[in-house]
Amino acid sequence: MKKNKKREDYIWVLDFLPRGHVEDDRPAYKKEPIIQGVGEEHFTLLEIVPKEGQTVSQYDKIYIGPGEREKADYVKKRINFKELTRNAQTELPYIIEEIVKEKEEKYINAFNNAQPITTRQHTLELFPGIGKKLMWKILDDKEAAGKFESFEDLSERVNGIHHPERIIAKRITQEIKDKNLKYRLFVKDN
Repeated sequence: MKKNKKREDYIWVLDFLPRGHVEDDRPAYKKEPIIQGVGEEHFTLLEIVPKEGQTVSQYDKIYIGPGEREKADYVKKRINFKELTRNAQTELPYIIEEIVKEKEEKYINAFNNAQPITTRQHTLELFPGIGKKLMWKILDDKEAAGKFESFEDLSERVNGIHHPERIIAKRITQEIKDKNLKYRLFVKDN
């Protein structure tokens, strides 16, 4: 049996275009409002058409899953990073950081469960700002004192890691922007 594509139940609003896309040259009465958002589970970039009369703001979390939806009428299409508005592109890393913070338990395990990729490279080295020295500090501390309980625990125990949620958000943003990355940790091909 073939698996269905991974679907998002919630998106976080990156940008709201109440009069549709600027480059859409159709008459105004034919344009529809558009929400550009990022899914919180698989980081899928989507365009959503809101229900008539609904307005949303950046950072709003909107239900788009099956059943009754309060603000979303329907999912218009999947988009890529280049199709996002400039505003949405700018806000993407910050909104991803909020998603990572909200799901801290899931993302702290990226540090706890990281494994070697090859004999010369470790998964932790794929995170922005983590080189060999910092990787060894993380691995040595985890071995000596056990798994990290939270981002705060990681920051306190490993000198040099100040905002683990930002490190993960930067990696996720890289994976969204660059579809040709060799190793994908968080964003699978959408």
